[in-house]
Amino acid sequence: MSYAVIQTGGKQYKVKSGEILKIEKLPGSKDDTKIEFNEILAYGDNKVIEIGSPVVQGAKVEANLIKNSKNRTVLIFKKRRRQNSRRKNGHRQEYSMIRINKIFSKDGKVLSEAEKISKPSKKETSKKEMSK
Repeated sequence: MSYAVIQTGGKQYKVKSGEILKIEKLPGSKDDTKIEFNEILAYGDNKVIEIGSPVVQGAKVEANLIKNSKNRTVLIFKKRRRQNSRRKNGHRQEYSMIRINKIFSKDGKVLSEAEKISKPSKKETSKKEMSK
């Protein structure tokens, strides 16, 4: 199974084709669009690995953006005892959910490709609901 190590949003991720990831929000991106990651730190499989210094020139990873959203609320509560001083704050971090489609080597050859996802049609889903 081929994998790649990509860098995005100041973090590094080890990805395989077909995998779904939550990454830092990609600015200016719309749902159901293709994204290319060109900062590939390493790629390979069980036998051979190619490591960049710091990146592998020409290698890339292709992905689909599933959605942009926000995480659950993280509450920040600060209290100073005996001084009637308290502060409550909340934070929701934005993220992008992506699905890895293809991993390309430095010479442009496809190392691994995800299987196509077929979305069920409305007729198929209504038949399943009726049979229940």
